[in-house]
Amino acid sequence: MKRAILLLNMGGPSNRDEIKIFLTNMFNDKNILSMPSLIRKFVAFMIVKKRLPIATENYNHIGGKSPINDLTKRLVSKLQAKTSDTVDFVMNYTPPFPIDVLKKLQDEKVDEITLFSMYPQYSTTTTKSSLESIEEALKELNYTPKIKIIDRYFDNDLYNKAIIENIKKSLKDKNPADFALIFSAHGLPVKVIEKGDPYQKEIEANVEILKNMLKNELDFSSIHLAYQSKVGPMKWLEPSLEQKLKQLSEKNVIIYPIAFTIDNSETVFELDIELREFAEELGIHEYLVASCLNDSDLFSEMILEMI
Repeated sequence: MKRAILLLNMGGPSNRDEIKIFLTNMFNDKNILSMPSLIRKFVAFMIVKKRLPIATENYNHIGGKSPINDLTKRLVSKLQAKTSDTVDFVMNYTPPFPIDVLKKLQDEKVDEITLFSMYPQYSTTTTKSSLESIEEALKELNYTPKIKIIDRYFDNDLYNKAIIENIKKSLKDKNPADFALIFSAHGLPVKVIEKGDPYQKEIEANVEILKNMLKNELDFSSIHLAYQSKVGPMKWLEPSLEQKLKQLSEKNVIIYPIAFTIDNSETVFELDIELREFAEELGIHEYLVASCLNDSDLFSEMILEMI
């Protein structure tokens, strides 16, 4: 039996030409904008028209592309060196798209595919959307391999140990007691949660697990949860990261992006550039951003262990 592992993620532009593709596909996703398709198409067009110049400028600050693809390729290479299964990845809104990767596996006569979500906590806006894209591509290809799904792992011990290891790396030789730790999660509109999305509960449960583990590892002055990346006028999950930083002004702060496993524009631009400037204006003395798990040894070990 030929088997494969596919890592599923949102994606990000690999060049400036893909910025529009990324935004267009994201805002045409029915799990992101839940409205009739014709209305969604029009609303998506207007959002992309407004956001494209801003997004392009933001990506210019980080080299004109997202780091997500290159970092994922490094993780795939690390996993491939440790397993005989074929390892690859798909992105929901930018290449490599599910249809192209699955066609390749179909041609190679792969019989079984494990779909591994790169989102640690389940959400309809991320995990469900990615899984539906896979399902649609399989139908289009008339490809029927055995499918296994790993759709969340926020409570996995090795995953949380990997997070703590990354926080330690970011601190270096600094005293954790001198820092407030903020777990920053990507925000969601409250109405998505009210419809039954488990994301907020799983984020909060993840933070509680890490708080308990950190008692024996690192003694921070305080530990917090906040939400980033709010767009539009709707009510989103709170507190926002900006609100939380205001509460902690004139202190030292370290941020860990708990909802991401691979660094992307929300971590390298929003957290490490845009919000760093905001923190400095508030009088925060030292502002650290821990990297995502990326291709860390513990994270790759955890993926293979779960599979």
